[in-house]
Amino acid sequence: MSNRSLVAADTVIPLAPKSNVKPVPEAGDPLDRAAQAILGLVHRTANDAKAKNQQTLAVTHQLSAQLRAAEDRIRELEANVRHHQDRADRAERWLYQISVEIEQLFFGRDDGRPSQPPPPQALLHQRR
Repeated sequence: MSNRSLVAADTVIPLAPKSNVKPVPEAGDPLDRAAQAILGLVHRTANDAKAKNQQTLAVTHQLSAQLRAAEDRIRELEANVRHHQDRADRAERWLYQISVEIEQLFFGRDDGRPSQPPPPQALLHQRR
């Protein structure tokens, strides 16, 4: 080896191992303060958005439950309406039959009316 290579080997400075430690920013640097402030706002906004999302989900679930309850109640009321409409139709048929028999038996009238009433829709049109 030459003297030159020996001298070069003695003057080589070994590299320091890489460190995972982030450099500590200077506390007074305006750039670092601005970046920290922005990150703080980003984190606060994200937390606010999460809280608002959770609140919205809770309200959505509550409204959904109320809607299901209202739909159930509507179905129940519709069934009651059908039941009472059927009873009203039966009562109208009985009243019609009774009136026909009263007229036939007590007044001797036989005007050719059928013993069964017309459908309820026809009766509604006659009353108007």
